[in-house]
Amino acid sequence: MPPAPSLSVVLPAFNEEGNIEHAVTSAADAVRPLVNESYEIVVVDDGSSDRSPTILKRLSESMGPRLRLVTHETNKGYGVALRAGFDAARGRYIFFTDADNQFDLREMESFLPAMEDFDAILGYRVGRQDGRFRLLVSNGYNALASKIFGMDVRDLNCSFKLFRREALTSLPLEESRFFIDTEIVIQLHRAGFRYCQTGVTHYPRTAGRSTVRPTDVPRTFLALVRLWVKLKLPGSRKAKLAARD
Repeated sequence: MPPAPSLSVVLPAFNEEGNIEHAVTSAADAVRPLVNESYEIVVVDDGSSDRSPTILKRLSESMGPRLRLVTHETNKGYGVALRAGFDAARGRYIFFTDADNQFDLREMESFLPAMEDFDAILGYRVGRQDGRFRLLVSNGYNALASKIFGMDVRDLNCSFKLFRREALTSLPLEESRFFIDTEIVIQLHRAGFRYCQTGVTHYPRTAGRSTVRPTDVPRTFLALVRLWVKLKLPGSRKAKLAARD
């Protein structure tokens, strides 16, 4: 096993045969000069049934240890895939994004120097390429989550985030679906880690399609409420017991 790299790029992927090769190679090209070639790309194939596994195998043969594959035989969900990628990552810094090529990882150039002062940098989408209804729901969701958890986060679900390894791996993450983006930020904020927010350009998809479904909207709001209850109620019980004593 080679020495641990400076940066791990985690890419969860599910049925992204039209995107995965460019996602991997462009990620490598983008981060290579930023960390003096001390990097790894960790791809989590979350049970793809298309040509993604074949493409990844070919890329692995050509890239060697720079590309590390984690394979799920069946689709386990975005959150499970991300957590598997975090567990496999060995870098001092861990970055994650999606394998749909809607971001340009060269924009990470401004992120890495700022890590001298922060434990995490959270991207927010500039020029977001989503429909009006989805934008409306997203804005309401961000406002609600920020309000009830005492934060001020512009874009919780933006999949362009960079972390110090020790900060990310200390978070008690449990979510198996898309709510994990929010869970990460809430737990990061709750633990008192230092973070800032930076705008990143959002590009339209040119291949494949999103796996986010309309049914994921109420599920995500419900997950938000469940996490609020989980985090708030134990504290309330402790406060009541202390008052009795």
